[in-house]
Amino acid sequence: MQLKQAVDAAYELFVAHDVPSPRLNAELLVMFVLGRERAYFYAHPERELTEEEEFHYDQVIHERARGVPTQYITGHQEFWGLDLLVSPAVLIPRPETEHVVETVLELVKQMLPVAHLKLIDVGTGSGAIALALASELPRAEIHACDISDDALEMARVNAARLGLEQRVSYRKSDLLAAYAGEQFDLVVSNPPYVGESEVDKVQRQVREFEPKIAVFSGEEGMDIYRRLIPQANEALNPGGRLVVEIGFSTEQSVRELLEGWADIQATPDLQGIPRVIAAKRPL
Repeated sequence: MQLKQAVDAAYELFVAHDVPSPRLNAELLVMFVLGRERAYFYAHPERELTEEEEFHYDQVIHERARGVPTQYITGHQEFWGLDLLVSPAVLIPRPETEHVVETVLELVKQMLPVAHLKLIDVGTGSGAIALALASELPRAEIHACDISDDALEMARVNAARLGLEQRVSYRKSDLLAAYAGEQFDLVVSNPPYVGESEVDKVQRQVREFEPKIAVFSGEEGMDIYRRLIPQANEALNPGGRLVVEIGFSTEQSVRELLEGWADIQATPDLQGIPRVIAAKRPL
């Protein structure tokens, strides 16, 4: 079968199974199978697939058709220009989470000299936020934690692959519980914020394949915020900042939990939806 014919057949399969961006997924997966860039597909549409390539492609497109995320099939996801390894043990990093990194970098300009900054990424997962910040703030002291051993292992592997293993310190922790008595200038987190009452509204690939502990947070999606915000208040130095990603329509609920905090600011994503909230610990 020719390359273009194989991709066209995958496209039809994905359309039939309501796979988002069917053409893009078909092309990404054939490039994964061939180990080539997307430009290769357009330059060689008549290239004949070998029997082994055709068999492998058939396997992966049927995995995608049943809902397995492309990132879990290829094992990779780009975030902040970094190539991260991902697996079903971690949430797939989303482009909108880059707004968390952007917000932190803007706040850093207003804070202590970078060499004195100490920050922590709570619920690090694949390590996306911590590693992005490590790549941008080479003189800051960066910590990262997660309750999942598998997630921490993935984060450590990503740090090693990116040459940042000396820049981030990892620890297993239920939020900030393992850091009692330690103080930080920044507490950063992309916590689970989907309510269990909203399961039916979540994309199938998220609902069925991504780790539930990284997606859902109680009936209304607020449980982690209720625990993390008081802990951050204790762990932050006076004037320190908390930066968290928030879910659709949860801005007001998070703001209410931040009563007494100062300089509460929301950052919208590219669609104008509030995506990040930053707040300053009261002096």
